[in-house]
Amino acid sequence: SYTTLFRSIAEIAEAPAKLRAAAGGLTPAQLDTPYREGGWTARQVIHHVPDSHMNAYVRFKLALTEPEPTIKPYDEAAWAVLGDVSSTPVETSLTLLEALHDRWTLLAANARRCRVCPNLPSSRARRNTFGPISRVVRLARQTPRGACRVRARASRLKSGKR
Repeated sequence: SYTTLFRSIAEIAEAPAKLRAAAGGLTPAQLDTPYREGGWTARQVIHHVPDSHMNAYVRFKLALTEPEPTIKPYDEAAWAVLGDVSSTPVETSLTLLEALHDRWTLLAANARRCRVCPNLPSSRARRNTFGPISRVVRLARQTPRGACRVRARASRLKSGKR
């Protein structure tokens, strides 16, 4: 529905500020503390959010321009341990997310002017056999999940819990 779409666009617009607020005040030691044994650090999650949202943004554009877009999944865990994650300041990813969401918000708000694919394949499906999901639901699912994870993690770290 249009209500869901407009709510999703608003969530996309708000997500970078929520992530920035959640990450604010974390010390370098807190950024590098794993959430649990073998889990990601807050730094990895903060860098993951723009990686994930860039992929979702490209998938959304493909759905707007191709009748049957091919959606390639990516190995999130492998991306989380690449060298840029440990060496890039979190500010870089926060700024990247803001710029990306500016573009994504404008794209989504003007999507009805595009030749829209009725269904956006899910990348979580098995190899090249993607099940369709509505573009509105996909758009809604790619909003501030990462910011919520960082907020919860940051709250625990700031209170001295691991």
